[in-house]
Amino acid sequence: MSFIGDIFRTLLVHPLLNLLVFFYNYIPDIGIVIILLTVVVRLILFPSFHKSLKHQKVLSNLQPKMNEIRELHKNDKEKQAKAMMELYAAHKINPLSSCFPLLLQLPILIALYQVFMQSLGGHELQGIYNFIHAPASINPMFLGFLNLSHKNWIMAGIAAILQYFQGRMQQSKTTGGDSTAQIMAMQTMYMFPLMTLILGGTLLPSGLTLYWIVTTLFGIGQQYFIIRKEAREALHLAS
Repeated sequence: MSFIGDIFRTLLVHPLLNLLVFFYNYIPDIGIVIILLTVVVRLILFPSFHKSLKHQKVLSNLQPKMNEIRELHKNDKEKQAKAMMELYAAHKINPLSSCFPLLLQLPILIALYQVFMQSLGGHELQGIYNFIHAPASINPMFLGFLNLSHKNWIMAGIAAILQYFQGRMQQSKTTGGDSTAQIMAMQTMYMFPLMTLILGGTLLPSGLTLYWIVTTLFGIGQQYFIIRKEAREALHLAS
């Protein structure tokens, strides 16, 4: 287990910590640094998230055909599954691809939790590269009045509201008879924001909540961009 922990720290925790310290050496406001760090992480993960959002849109558009297949083969689950796989293959999509960004976010969140607990808690910074200047301490105050090492219900509430709004954007309007899709949509819209509120208000330092706020805003902007682009393409085709 220690070996796995060492790999995790080497590949994720230490790079993120060093990037945070590098930014802090030039911008001595940890809140702004966290915002910059979040943007960098989202830009690195941009291709994966973008591909996932496009697949979600394709799946949404395919819902009528999927419902037809379910109705046509409602008494034969094997034929239904085969027809579904053929439909996915024809449109070159993976129905599980939308889950990948969420799974990818989990180890990053764990790594950032360790980074923020170390950097915001007044502990000695461990794992700093030789070419990065390590400050004696990092001031946890954001804009001079918000302590990001403490829990904050207001920030947790903002993060939860934004996540709910993002879930509304992701929800397909054509989930129809797909009970699995309906359950996933309900979890995305209600359960995840509720978990964010509870964890952010009772357990997590508000530095991590700030990261979640910014990354959710980035995701909303990314979805909005895709929706606007598709609307322009549809309008162009119609004309």
